Amino acid sequence: MADEASAGSGDDIPEIENTSFDRALSDRYLVYALSTITARSLPDLRDGLKPVHRRLLWAMRQLKLDPASSYKKSARVVGDVIGKYHPHGDASVYDAMVRLAQDFVLRYPLVDGQGNFGNIDGDNAAAYRYTEARLTRTAIELMAGLDEGTVAFKPTYNGEEEEPEVFPGLFPNLLANGASGIAVGMATSIPSHNAAEVIDAAMLLIDQPEATHEAIMERFHGPDFATGGLLVDSAESISQAYRTGRGAFRLRARYSTGKDAQGNWEQTGIEKLSGGTWQLVISEIPYQVQKGKLIEQIATLIAEKKLPILADVRDESDETIRIVLEPKSRNVDVDILKDSLYRLTDLEIRFPLNLNVLDETRTPGVMGIKPLLESWLRHQILILINRSRHRLEKIAARLELLRGYIIAYLNLDRVIEIIRTEDEPKPVMMAEFELTDRQAEAILNMRLRSLRKLEEMELRREHDALIKEQEELEKLLDSPARQRTRLKKDLTALRALYSETTELGRRRTDLQEAAPAREIPLEAMIEREPVTVIMSRRGWIKAMKGHADLGAAELTKFKEGDGPGFAFHAQSTDKLLIALDNGRFYTLGAEKLPGARGFGEPVRGMLDMENEAQIIALMPYDPAGKLLLAASNGRGFLAEMSELIAETRKGRQVVNLKAGVKLMVIRPVPPSADHVAVVGENRKLVVFPISELPVMARGQGVQLQRYRDGSLSDATTFRLEEGLSWTMGGESGRTRTERDMGLWRVARGAAGRLPPNGFPRNNKFEG
Repeated sequence: MADEASAGSGDDIPEIENTSFDRALSDRYLVYALSTITARSLPDLRDGLKPVHRRLLWAMRQLKLDPASSYKKSARVVGDVIGKYHPHGDASVYDAMVRLAQDFVLRYPLVDGQGNFGNIDGDNAAAYRYTEARLTRTAIELMAGLDEGTVAFKPTYNGEEEEPEVFPGLFPNLLANGASGIAVGMATSIPSHNAAEVIDAAMLLIDQPEATHEAIMERFHGPDFATGGLLVDSAESISQAYRTGRGAFRLRARYSTGKDAQGNWEQTGIEKLSGGTWQLVISEIPYQVQKGKLIEQIATLIAEKKLPILADVRDESDETIRIVLEPKSRNVDVDILKDSLYRLTDLEIRFPLNLNVLDETRTPGVMGIKPLLESWLRHQILILINRSRHRLEKIAARLELLRGYIIAYLNLDRVIEIIRTEDEPKPVMMAEFELTDRQAEAILNMRLRSLRKLEEMELRREHDALIKEQEELEKLLDSPARQRTRLKKDLTALRALYSETTELGRRRTDLQEAAPAREIPLEAMIEREPVTVIMSRRGWIKAMKGHADLGAAELTKFKEGDGPGFAFHAQSTDKLLIALDNGRFYTLGAEKLPGARGFGEPVRGMLDMENEAQIIALMPYDPAGKLLLAASNGRGFLAEMSELIAETRKGRQVVNLKAGVKLMVIRPVPPSADHVAVVGENRKLVVFPISELPVMARGQGVQLQRYRDGSLSDATTFRLEEGLSWTMGGESGRTRTERDMGLWRVARGAAGRLPPNGFPRNNKFEG
């Protein structure tokens, strides 16, 4: 017996099937992917909702939270949703509910929230125990017809309740409110649109099913975001995106309304202040940009001096957005400021378009605007047919009762007699008056006060009206043309509620085609003003406003043990070239220099310089200038300043030097110079044509002068006709000029001969 029992129990165990891990994983992942696509991430084109949103609205409808009723706690709604319809986390359900209530997220909110439902700054909503909600009129319109047999219902996850598969309402929610989501292997991104424009495009397709895409785009103008802003793409670009269902839109902030120079009102954003100053005011920001983070972006640009023409940013918003931008001075070009902000901040964004939706067969796919509207219209025609058939069934049932009532009134005395005398009056009445069971039951349930002549007249009027309505509905079901006419009539009535003249329906995002924001070089953002650049011998640098006297006392204040190094006049827009004796060049903007108060800042903290290398030159950059570069070994070349600009803090290696060799001479070359003079430590001088020097961007150069002992001391360029000049010693500061240089003119690379009498003992052309 034991063997039989064990054998029998073994037969109950299902057969184990061996399969590869890859196949099992693939099959299960496919099921998960399909579930994510169809039941979580992609909206249904028929009502534009995902299951969680549909269940939220259905639960609120079941709680009778219509716009005329009082609010109920959000916790009550969330509890009903997760308990009856949507077995997921309460946080995700409440987040979805909050989104439906935020007027800066949804173009046409579906939930009317009371309490803290978050704000455009990015602050989160309060917990659901603190907030209350009810449905909006738009949500009611989206669910209109649920009790009229328009859509199918399905059991909930536990089989205890029913929920609609889709909402039948005429409101075009998919395009009007948009949607976004990420599924497995696909995503959707649909901006919100103006409901009146969507309805106009749909009615065009009702009248002209063969209408072209271009004809549709004449009525349908593109996104209309909840937060407004400006759509600056061309009409052709927008049209192409909706033709394919894929693309992106450039969306910019809107500046407040002001007056231009001619006194005309326009969206310049400029507010005039006293003393000729002005400020720029932003009144709308791009969709899904958090105001707090946007202001933080702009403040960071100011702090890091990446936008030097902007002095300050302030948030003066209340119920409306008001972001104030204060320029550095009244001379700032407002167009340059705007273009810079567009490129560097989220005042301009690109919003993607990906019309990936579930069609009426719940198949995902990317649609253009025309096929999408055609599918939506087919759904609405089906809803109209279902509603008509349901109404016909109701009319037939009512007519059956009315005929029974009329028979009863016509034979009232006999009916009363049967009821009074018969133990079972129902079958007797059915047999005598040829009544149906429902008619006989209804007659028996009539109230005595209904037995009056007036009631018979009302029943006949109702009967005639229902017969007429029945005929109209039958004609409607038999005629596709009548169906389109009825749908257009219903759409026209709906459009009146969302027309351009209503506060909710007016277009918020304007279309103003604009070129992409220019890339503004940093120099163009800096206000040009004179400065005096001072750097000490140890590399402490600063800038004084204005062109000060280079011998002024305030220019000679240095730290103890330090002394004067370089001082010259420049402009705040200038770039400065700094050269080290290791042959490396650095670039520093004059606008980045600290003010003249104090001792300045060490330049080595601003740039990545080797500590052992010495600074031997500091000068303003001249785009057309040339420099004579010469090393201690007597080699050198000419370099164009435009080739010496360094783009990074690490600088640029220009002169390649061997071990023990240092860069010694960096001299600007006057345009008129035609000869080079070189003097060595051995006090030998050579002069040769400048044409013998190559122009190089990097290298060792060529031999300028040959030395048996010692090295190069100095080099310069001059015009031979004017002679060679040098600074005399002493405090006089006089210069001496030797016009006849014939004795020293030799080929490049010669040893040279002793200089003219009176040449400085330090072997320097300049003191």
